[in-house]
Amino acid sequence: MNFNPQSYSRAVAKLLEGARCNELGPGTPDGSKRRALEALDADSLLEPRAVRNREMALAALAGLWLRHDFLDESHRISQDIASPTGSYWHGMMHRREPDFGNSKYWFRRVGEHPIFASLGAEAGRLVDKAGAGPEAAFLAKGANWDPFEFVDLCQLALEGPPPLCELCMNIQQREWELLFDYCYQEAKGRRAKAEG
Repeated sequence: MNFNPQSYSRAVAKLLEGARCNELGPGTPDGSKRRALEALDADSLLEPRAVRNREMALAALAGLWLRHDFLDESHRISQDIASPTGSYWHGMMHRREPDFGNSKYWFRRVGEHPIFASLGAEAGRLVDKAGAGPEAAFLAKGANWDPFEFVDLCQLALEGPPPLCELCMNIQQREWELLFDYCYQEAKGRRAKAEG
């Protein structure tokens, strides 16, 4: 999947245009995006389309706040979404705090998520290009995604060599894109299977 911000609603595309790659840590909130983020809610996310799955629209909103480094705002939304996808955003947010133990707690609640296979393949592709060292070698298998190993790798990368940090940031970016797209498509009602 090539991530194209223009494939989303006008308001979402505008928020995603030129967005920088997130740091592994908490980053600095992008204040220039706050008003646009505050103007969006679960009902207006897809405008002019109608939202068919409100919970997934809320999950996409949690992702948008996280994308612009508003961790507290993202957290307020994701902690009220009692689904694997809500737990996924919650786990990502805590990984970035960084609160690695809490992140793993929420990833245990995710279970096997529909984006894991794609994310594992993407991570395998990215690690081949990165030269990040033996710590990331497990990613080269391109196997199904293990969020716990990635939490550990991010923890190591925060104090490790720059190529490892850059690799983790690039994987984190693809993770965000895949999860956001999943939420957005579910909010439109386009996926065949409902999340249980």
